[in-house]
Amino acid sequence: MSDRSVNYVGAGLAAAHPASPVYPAAPLHGKTVVLVHPAWHSCGSHKVFVTQAQAYRALGARLLALAIADFPGHVRGSQAHSAYLDGSQDLQADRRYFAGMPRGAVFTPTFLRSFKDWLHGDYATILVETVKLAALPIELMELPEIDLIHCNHFFCMGAALKLRGDRACPILLDTHDLQARQYVLRQPGFWTFPPAATYEAMLALELANMDAADVLVHLNAEEAASFDRLLPHKRHVLVYPAVEPVSVGCGGPDIVIVASANYPNFLGIFWFLREVVPLIPDVPIRIVGNIDAEFRRRAPGVFRAHAAMFEGRVRDLHRIYADAAAVLLPITDGSGISIKTIEALSSGAPLVATPSAFRGMGADPAQLANVSFACDAPSFAAAIRRIKRVPTTPEERMNSDTYRLYERMFSPRAYRHALAELVTPLVECKQPVQRGGKNEHLGPC
Repeated sequence: MSDRSVNYVGAGLAAAHPASPVYPAAPLHGKTVVLVHPAWHSCGSHKVFVTQAQAYRALGARLLALAIADFPGHVRGSQAHSAYLDGSQDLQADRRYFAGMPRGAVFTPTFLRSFKDWLHGDYATILVETVKLAALPIELMELPEIDLIHCNHFFCMGAALKLRGDRACPILLDTHDLQARQYVLRQPGFWTFPPAATYEAMLALELANMDAADVLVHLNAEEAASFDRLLPHKRHVLVYPAVEPVSVGCGGPDIVIVASANYPNFLGIFWFLREVVPLIPDVPIRIVGNIDAEFRRRAPGVFRAHAAMFEGRVRDLHRIYADAAAVLLPITDGSGISIKTIEALSSGAPLVATPSAFRGMGADPAQLANVSFACDAPSFAAAIRRIKRVPTTPEERMNSDTYRLYERMFSPRAYRHALAELVTPLVECKQPVQRGGKNEHLGPC
């Protein structure tokens, strides 16, 4: 990775570099920030949106959140809108807005072409078109002033650009991960017409949408390196995400897996059920989260065989982590940083993990005393058998290596500091960032 365009922001690297300047308590006081994001909940991305909103408000900004639905007909007042609000009550903003593509817009030529591409496994184009066709709230469009637009995911850039209009405000794009990799990974799980859409074609669309942003923010080191090579003329900044900590408890008898309904999680838990569970048939495991819906749809036979393990979505994840003797992270596929790994770090509980669980974190997990690494099923099963189901104290868990790593790199405090360092100069300039050229380093680097 070159040092020409990738800047490193965040307390996660502070141990190796001089301390960053201390910012005023509210450096964004009087500034209006619009947070644009997909209308998702009960997933890792939503947890990132929540802490973004918290950070901006803590820095003094007036924070307006715009959730964009990614499916036709999911408009304000729809059942999908109600479900989103019900599942996202933890996202706090000064005002929250919801927008989506009207169902009648499916007959527009651009959407019909994107639907044809979707039938061939092109999940990028249809997302871009769905967001472009969303009817944005008039109140937002007519705001007299916006100081910064913080957009999440490349396919939401159409809404961010429409919202900016002629305003002289920068757009910061949180890429989250290289989405084209995820889309190719997803193709075998869905029926598609041949020929399947290529990685190269979906990547080209992703990069074209990213190129319209002024600053590209990446959540993990691997993605920052990849995008730096792919868009060398852009300004890239690595900011590790914050995830709200879960409760730190005394532990208990439970060995748990926490997972939301996405395809990489499905693959990892499918591997766990097929390869690991037969080696530990006498060890009870709790699988918590709406990943059960993914198994009901993709592998109903596997779900029926292990139905007793699946508990579905629960309201109180804090209790699940606090009572866990250990948290399992059987992650085998996917890209980008793992939000559920960060969440597990904050619990201070012992972890059993595959190496992929710590991808892109810029830390050496081999140095974490309460993490057991397992590269194959027998070693994963053996690590589970070694788990000691004895009570601990919250103080012991808060002094664990994983909790300290979380506090240093992924806590809301660390994220607020990094965000202030990045955006304060942007909103003071109140001009889009100039492209090209060598970029200054931000924060400890």
